[in-house]
Amino acid sequence: MKVNSNIKIAVAAALFGVACQSQAAGFALIEQSASGMGNAYAGGGAVAEDASTIFFNPAGMTYIEGTQIVGALHLINPNADFNPDGASTGLLRPRGGNGGNAGDLAFVPNFYYKRDLTDTVKFGLGVNAPFGLKTEYDKSWIGRFHAIKSEVKTVNINPAIAFKVNDQLSLGAGLSAMWIQAELTSAVNFLNPAPLVSFGEGTSKVKGDDWGFGFNLGAIYQATADTRLSVAYRSKVEQHLDGKVKFNRPAGLPAPFVAATPNGGVKADVTLPENFSVSAFTRLNDTWDLMGDVTWTRWSQFQELAVYRDNGSLLTATPENWENTLRYSIGANYRYSDAVKLRAGLAYDEEAISDQYRTARIPGNDRKWLALGANWKITPNSAFDVGYAHLFISDASIDDNLGVAKGRIKGDYDGSVDILSLQYTHNF
Repeated sequence: MKVNSNIKIAVAAALFGVACQSQAAGFALIEQSASGMGNAYAGGGAVAEDASTIFFNPAGMTYIEGTQIVGALHLINPNADFNPDGASTGLLRPRGGNGGNAGDLAFVPNFYYKRDLTDTVKFGLGVNAPFGLKTEYDKSWIGRFHAIKSEVKTVNINPAIAFKVNDQLSLGAGLSAMWIQAELTSAVNFLNPAPLVSFGEGTSKVKGDDWGFGFNLGAIYQATADTRLSVAYRSKVEQHLDGKVKFNRPAGLPAPFVAATPNGGVKADVTLPENFSVSAFTRLNDTWDLMGDVTWTRWSQFQELAVYRDNGSLLTATPENWENTLRYSIGANYRYSDAVKLRAGLAYDEEAISDQYRTARIPGNDRKWLALGANWKITPNSAFDVGYAHLFISDASIDDNLGVAKGRIKGDYDGSVDILSLQYTHNF
């Protein structure tokens, strides 16, 4: 049976919310060490306290003696509660609830290894997750046609080398091999366009993965015996995801709708953005350290996302309109004793998405960080770090109308994030 143009339009509208959300791969994770967590990652490129500097600025390896391993684990607990107003609607189906807490507890590990090749040349290897996301709503919530589950995972393998040019200047460079996997699910409302009748609800799941490659560069200038300045750059990584779309259709669905929603292969290109940071670290006296950081991220590359089936036909093209962001941070260390160092930090994170383009899959907004931490030297060769941060997220308004098949969700989100980080460092 031939699928008429009205049914094709209705099916395209039902898919729109799924395809447009591959932008979730762009959510950055700065949680790359527990030692930095206590300072809200202030001065991350200049501190060079342990081998986690491989991520923030590989030049920092010249400040670490001998061979060192670092292992860290971060428990990230985001909270996102949707508060609908009277304009929210699920057309021709039961309205549903507010979705519950869309956040979900995540565990993010890091591992770093550093060793000396010569007195002036250092080698390191980092394994971490620079990007990630997970939100999941109740399956019967009012915005189920927009999103149910959104999950993005990355693994980055980052070998790096550093060179001490002289007593003042150190340079570093690294390569990145990054794996990404994305999974997006939502409900699908199968509508007959004329007369407007629903044949029932189904679900769709898009899942794909890919490997991409990039690099990072850094330099540290020792301005005085107690003060150093840092610049660091991490390149974009272009990902070409290959995957599948799978539909779970209601029983008795007419043949034209089955034909219009075939399971099969899909492709999407996603560029994970570059960033550039300027950092400073100074030792004020025998007791206090002060550090700061400004980081720019080029999220504006997300202007449009096109998703194609394997046969080359366009599934959908979606405007993104993300904006570049800045992150500001300041932190301090207090050496309580030879074995214990206390940390504190504040940061302000801009969100890349404006109210006009916010979606249910990424309901975040600008964030204010309050962080505390401590470092304990267990032995002369080992140390333990703990860091905690609470993120105050500005209320995020949403008014996303995806047409007849998906409906409109309008309201605001209350959000916050709690992060607990643990780290063990050992020198050989």
